[in-house]
Amino acid sequence: MSTFIIGMGMIALTLVLYIPATHLYKQVKWPILMPVLTSTAVIVVILLLAGIKLETYMLGGKWIQDLLGPAVVSLAFPLSKHMDVLKRNVIPILGGTLGGSIAGMFTGASAALLLGYPKEIVIALLPKSVTTPVAIQLADQAGGNASFTSLFVMIAGFSGILLGPMILKWARVNSNNAYGIGLGSASHALGMARSFEYGENAVALSSVSMIVSAIAGSLFLPLWVVIIYG
Repeated sequence: MSTFIIGMGMIALTLVLYIPATHLYKQVKWPILMPVLTSTAVIVVILLLAGIKLETYMLGGKWIQDLLGPAVVSLAFPLSKHMDVLKRNVIPILGGTLGGSIAGMFTGASAALLLGYPKEIVIALLPKSVTTPVAIQLADQAGGNASFTSLFVMIAGFSGILLGPMILKWARVNSNNAYGIGLGSASHALGMARSFEYGENAVALSSVSMIVSAIAGSLFLPLWVVIIYG
């Protein structure tokens, strides 16, 4: 069977699972049933039960992955419509994102060191709240394990979209803009996807926060490595 047919089959499998998951989430609005989470979990189970290797799935998955770049670029559209909102929220964006980046790296590294993790795992954990392509490059260049970085980024993304809104609600945060900034800086692209529930302003702020978080990670990660390991 040709790689093209297998690839198209994997894409079809993904769509067959994702579209119903989207409709279900729109009906019930339970965070645990977010389409990206449920469809990913079901795909993993199917691959395991069927004995399908990840490399086989990625024959089609890589085409979906390649669309991530254009999808991110398309975020310029909501940004262009809400430039006035961005200008009014420059301080909250910078303050929240930079503060979150520093705190996220500090707490992650501290927990890893207390648990006795090796250096490459500690470094791999530092960029967990940065979007995957940037996080992998940062960890690799700093001497971390890039494979673990991908895992940590996924965990940060999923836990952020599940627990983030609950924590913000518990803290009595009522601003949709704050939700967008928090989700974008803590859970990168997944958080930005979740921010669509809070309006276009939140999406615009979330996308900017994701970008600022990536820049902050690039600046602060080497400093954390020097502070921890000298």
